[in-house]
Amino acid sequence: MTINLKPNERLDDLGRNGYMLIQNPEKFCFGVDAVLLSGFAHIKDGQKALDLGTGTGIIPILLEAKTKASHLTGLEIQEESADMARRSVAYNGLASKIDIVTGDIKEAGAIFGHASFDVVTCNPPYMIGGHGLQSGDDARMVARHEVLCTFDDVARETAKLLKEGGNFYLVHRPFRLVELVTTLTKYKLEPKRIRFVHPYVDKEPNMVLIAAKKGAKSRVTIEKPLIVYDGPGQYTQEIYDIYKPEKYGGSIKE
Repeated sequence: MTINLKPNERLDDLGRNGYMLIQNPEKFCFGVDAVLLSGFAHIKDGQKALDLGTGTGIIPILLEAKTKASHLTGLEIQEESADMARRSVAYNGLASKIDIVTGDIKEAGAIFGHASFDVVTCNPPYMIGGHGLQSGDDARMVARHEVLCTFDDVARETAKLLKEGGNFYLVHRPFRLVELVTTLTKYKLEPKRIRFVHPYVDKEPNMVLIAAKKGAKSRVTIEKPLIVYDGPGQYTQEIYDIYKPEKYGGSIKE
């Protein structure tokens, strides 16, 4: 299938099922966090899943390659990103399996209806207000900073969207872990699995993966750490198994 790319867009090989993804490096490209989330999430055969803030659709497309979900949906507020996601879905012949919807996370429950999904995933903005480096680009700003929604918005709408016993998978920053757990439990999304991601075995974690279940009893498992690098430029075997970084020119974006 041929595709007409817009200015500054490129077509990247995802290394899964021959799937490709349209991205604009002048705006925002997916990083290791999104890919690790797609490996951490568990979708049973025949289940329906929603990715909140899907960007250019990386998580639904990877989940389609890795699972036997009956249907996947991505919700994205920025039309430019949603348009790239739709064109990637069409290019990969996945229009019958993946829907990309333009809309606001804060209104997700109203858009899709309550108890509509078995699984929800989210790679939300990590930074609060002015915390961290600010980007002058709107797309990067929205992806990295809580300018259009907060984590409370994400958790509240996820609780509406999930069926009872449904699962929520997210990736975030460890410095906000207490807030994340408190907010999840506020909406009866009980953390069940937590896994810290470390750049090196002797370095502090810079990401945390969390799996929560709607309406579950309180009991959490802290899984073994996930280490990204064995040494400078040398990825651990687990990262290779999850990501296949050679497909990306040997580079993983943090």
